Amino acid sequence: MKRLVAPSILSADFNHLGKDIEMINQSEADYIHFDVMDGVFVPNISFGIPVIEHVNRIAEKPLDVHLMIVNPDHFIEPFVKAGASIVTVHYEACKHLHRTVQLIKSFGAKASVCLNPHTPVAVLEDIIQDLDMVLLMSVNPGFGGQKFIENTYKKVRQVRELIDSVNPDCLIEVDGGVNFETGAKLFEAGANVLVAGSFVFGAENPAEIISGLKQL
Repeated sequence: MKRLVAPSILSADFNHLGKDIEMINQSEADYIHFDVMDGVFVPNISFGIPVIEHVNRIAEKPLDVHLMIVNPDHFIEPFVKAGASIVTVHYEACKHLHRTVQLIKSFGAKASVCLNPHTPVAVLEDIIQDLDMVLLMSVNPGFGGQKFIENTYKKVRQVRELIDSVNPDCLIEVDGGVNFETGAKLFEAGANVLVAGSFVFGAENPAEIISGLKQL
């Protein structure tokens, strides 16, 4: 089973963002993860399309864009044009989720749906066959550096069972509180992609941390 790592630039040094992207380029990372926050769907504001456009000019890894925003349909095309290879929308933010997923695919990107910690896996049953990835939040979205929610392991196993029976090519990504301990358990439970922010960029040798996560 694929074991991938997606460093989250929300925790990068924005005074030296180019340097951090070059580190990711040279590392064993598989994606570059972007947490786009609007201050409405989540209680924080991060960055938007211009940052992704600039990173895309120097990035050598696919851009994994997580939209923590209301009305994501209005912004899918601009984000894909800016360089997003994967676009994740929140189940909780989409009134017509199937339409949104098809919109993402119509622009040539891979479609992913995210569930907040309180949202049950069962809501994915009627959309899972159309997805390229499911993102599970293992913290409440909005801020980095939060404590990992233990119930996430159970949710990963539930999604893994659903995927294996319906859409085996779909990946499971987990975001929040990832380190060597939680990462190993998440991979064991059936996750494919670990998003790591402060654990990577807060380290003395970020590339070494990425390599360590890959080897769990």
